[in-house]
Amino acid sequence: MKIEPSSLLLRSQVAFEPMAAPQLAQSPIAPAADQPASGSGFLRLMEGAVLSVDAQGRAASDRMAAVDAGHSDDLVGAMLSSQEAGLSFSMLMQVRNKVMGAVDEVVKLQV
Repeated sequence: MKIEPSSLLLRSQVAFEPMAAPQLAQSPIAPAADQPASGSGFLRLMEGAVLSVDAQGRAASDRMAAVDAGHSDDLVGAMLSSQEAGLSFSMLMQVRNKVMGAVDEVVKLQV
């Protein structure tokens, strides 16, 4: 079985589709004083990405468990899903590191 790198890249991008650029014109920068703060914007995008990466990890774990138990003979598919889950997790950690670096820089700004 030949594995195309482009297909692996396209399948791993599905995990990060929720992280697309938000519609800034439709969401207010800050909630009004009489409205409670809701999870919108960046928080919702990051939560969606974390949940998506978690779902990929669980699916990969289930596929590996099925192969280990002998219920499935799709070892290649299980290994690919495991690699995709690892790659998605690594990408999520890189995004987190960049965000934390940006927050540190904002905190260091002198007003």
